[in-house]
Amino acid sequence: MKIQHAHPWDLGPAEAILLQRDLCRYVITEDDYGPLTTVAGVDVGFEDGGRITRAAIAVLEYPSLQPVDRAIARRPTSFPYVPGLLSFRELPAVLQALESLATLPDLFLCDGQGIAHPRRFGIACHLGLLTDTPALGVGKSRLVGRHGEVPDERGGWAELIHKDEVVGAVLRSRAGVKPIYISPGHRISLASAVAVTLACTTRYKLPETTRLAHRLASGPAA
Repeated sequence: MKIQHAHPWDLGPAEAILLQRDLCRYVITEDDYGPLTTVAGVDVGFEDGGRITRAAIAVLEYPSLQPVDRAIARRPTSFPYVPGLLSFRELPAVLQALESLATLPDLFLCDGQGIAHPRRFGIACHLGLLTDTPALGVGKSRLVGRHGEVPDERGGWAELIHKDEVVGAVLRSRAGVKPIYISPGHRISLASAVAVTLACTTRYKLPETTRLAHRLASGPAA
């Protein structure tokens, strides 16, 4: 997979913020993809007290959600934990894991944010832009924005609004459970990001992509 908009990773936080402000101009938040046959969950964990980054990618057939490929990569953690800059801490290992995949996915579902981010450039935007692949963010918590009441039914959602801009959806993936936070990352609209997330969600709160990737990223060391 050829990397687009390649950049150095040995940046400090101030330089990383400037880069986000530059790269966010290239993010596409409209549908720009063909038929989906595979989707991938992306998640990152840490080992050895945070000194080792462990990235996991789980590729599933779509819409059957049958697993077809997986990859795990470990590398020394080279960027500090800074809210809003997690992609600089996590993506080097994710890109390394991508190199091990035999099946490259048509779309990424990232554990984190897309444009629901202070600078409209969360990890789903960053990964989608670098790989020129549609991507969306599935967050378990809110980073920015406000929203109204979310209907307590599967598929009910409310707009997530930040600085008078709709940046995501607060989605009830199952009745009676806390909602999740969906936002476009690259080459996908908000409505499609919600629809794909629901199509990847079975009887659990989180989509199967996220669940499988999380299991790989946080399971026993292999």
